[in-house]
Amino acid sequence: MKFQMKLLCAAALLGLLPQTAFATDEAAKSAPAPVTEYTANKAEKRLSGTFGGQRVNYTATVAEQVLKDDKGNPKAAIVTTTYIAEPNDPSRPVTFLFNGGPGSASLWLQLGAFGPKRVAIPSDAKDDGAPPYPILDNPDSLLDVTDLVFIDPVGTGFSHVIGDTKPSDYYGMDQDATSVAQVIRQWLSEHDRWNSPKFLGGESYGTTRSALVAGKLENDYNDVALNGVILISAILDFAAVWGDEGSDVSYVSYVPNMAAAALYHGKASAPSLEQFVAEARAFAIGPYATALLKGQALPETEKAAVRRDLARFSGLSEAYLDRANLRVSPDRYYKELLRDRGLTIGRLDARYTGVDIDNAGESPDNDPSFYGIDGGYTAAANDWFRRTLGYKTERDYSPIGGVGAWDWRPAGEGSVATYLNVAPTLGRAMRENSDLRVFVGQGYYDFATPFLAAEQSLNRPGIPQDRIAFEYYGSGHMMYVRDEDRQKLSRDVRAFIRAR
Repeated sequence: MKFQMKLLCAAALLGLLPQTAFATDEAAKSAPAPVTEYTANKAEKRLSGTFGGQRVNYTATVAEQVLKDDKGNPKAAIVTTTYIAEPNDPSRPVTFLFNGGPGSASLWLQLGAFGPKRVAIPSDAKDDGAPPYPILDNPDSLLDVTDLVFIDPVGTGFSHVIGDTKPSDYYGMDQDATSVAQVIRQWLSEHDRWNSPKFLGGESYGTTRSALVAGKLENDYNDVALNGVILISAILDFAAVWGDEGSDVSYVSYVPNMAAAALYHGKASAPSLEQFVAEARAFAIGPYATALLKGQALPETEKAAVRRDLARFSGLSEAYLDRANLRVSPDRYYKELLRDRGLTIGRLDARYTGVDIDNAGESPDNDPSFYGIDGGYTAAANDWFRRTLGYKTERDYSPIGGVGAWDWRPAGEGSVATYLNVAPTLGRAMRENSDLRVFVGQGYYDFATPFLAAEQSLNRPGIPQDRIAFEYYGSGHMMYVRDEDRQKLSRDVRAFIRAR
């Protein structure tokens, strides 16, 4: 029997060899060839709208920014969408914006918050349903105070590599930041805007990118000085949110978000959201953090007191918290909070609820706060770029998830994996530029980038505290999906830009 099995394996292997060789030959024939010339795609349209109470005529341009190597050969085409108020004024601020992922295009900030148009989806944490989705003028756009440049890194939106360039050359913290900084420098040169006030803004991993790009721009001999950095749903210190086994830091970060979610869904009671969150924050960084640090040396009386308070803030039972050793991961929390109602809650926005295939699992099947909005944004982006602005391409538009394996080494190839915290990079940029200010906007119901983690990241030594401003919103990761919070975010960021 063993001999027959060996023969079968040998036959199978021999049968594969010619096919493998043939496949290799075919792959070599179909491999992309190097490219020395490339014509950038572009579409442009003149439009007008009322933003911040002011009537603004503007030019909208969707264009490929071609990145080249040292020999001048084109390597990648990064698509930017630029909105410039007329008449063109080089003294006006210009703000460069991107989303996160990594692997997300800028459609969320562009068509949800700051661009001249927005897609209308439910504001009350309900699913966005099916098309048609209204695409409306956005009075909350920032075009009255700043020109806008939305950047889609390689692998997102319509952006792509050219010729034989490997996409993986751009899929990493350092590689991505280098390419985005290069796009910004090129844009400034092409539009004669080197002396304009400059702002940089990102959401989610886009805040990580913002810190790294600020470092690339500020800490170079060819210095691009920034007036401000806008961090929407910040993630700078990844240890504060990545719950690796044996690390207790992330459990502390999520307690205030749990309090907000429990209060919203009727699993806790308090006079106000702000007061309850403040109490939860104090508990998290005080008695709770101390208890986790003591580990199994924690006295039973102290454990009982912490368990009681954690139950009050989280909305979970003391029995469940005891079984979890006082440590509840976000995935478990999404599933457990409303298990008695047969519902899960959202990761990006805990106001959203979903229904899983069963009610017995440890984690939800999916995130209702993402599948509750993605249809509307994807449809709106394709309609806006292709039909309204006339951008002609056969490429699919990739809203999120289009990139491969990510290189998480902040210093790129040749470096080693280190403690993943980019806040010191931002701190250095601030220390070397006395006018650089930072705005941070966080949602109370955001479990993707908990606000306590953002606070702790930016409270560290070496980061000038008098130039950091925090604002909070009664929604989640994309706080602008809620009408009231989109309007507040617009006012807050507009005031931040005007205060330069």
